[in-house]
Amino acid sequence: MELLEPRVYKVSNVLIRINPRGRVTRPVTLWSMVMAVFLFCFEVNIGNRGTFLDLALLVTVLLGIYLGWQRRGGTVFFAPIASWFFAWPPLWLATMIHEGFFKGLFKGLFLITFGWIIIGGAEFIVLFTSSSIVRLLRGKRGNEGSEIVVFGPDEQY
Repeated sequence: MELLEPRVYKVSNVLIRINPRGRVTRPVTLWSMVMAVFLFCFEVNIGNRGTFLDLALLVTVLLGIYLGWQRRGGTVFFAPIASWFFAWPPLWLATMIHEGFFKGLFKGLFLITFGWIIIGGAEFIVLFTSSSIVRLLRGKRGNEGSEIVVFGPDEQY
């Protein structure tokens, strides 16, 4: 496989152009940062804990709706991992603030590393459900072109 230009590949004598439907890097990054702030505030006990959980759920549903609208359902598998990368250091710091430095250092490492399986699973379920519902409600594609276009050996792209 040879990259001829961005999103155009040559395999044997066949050209393949990939046309992604929607950009998701910025929304997922922004969502990950917002989730890190909400989880930090939840762990440190700043304000009402239920409010932060409600806001986190709302933001996650909104991202799921966006991903469903953009037909980028595969991103729901990777968004919790991105969220984990952004939330891990602040949550560790929050545990050290809440529990004390030494106890929080070790407890935070354990809880954040293994507890994230539960948090990431919950994020995945909410993202998958909301994006799937939006895709079902939106229906099939209309006259939009295919995301992958394959050209024969004698065709131009």
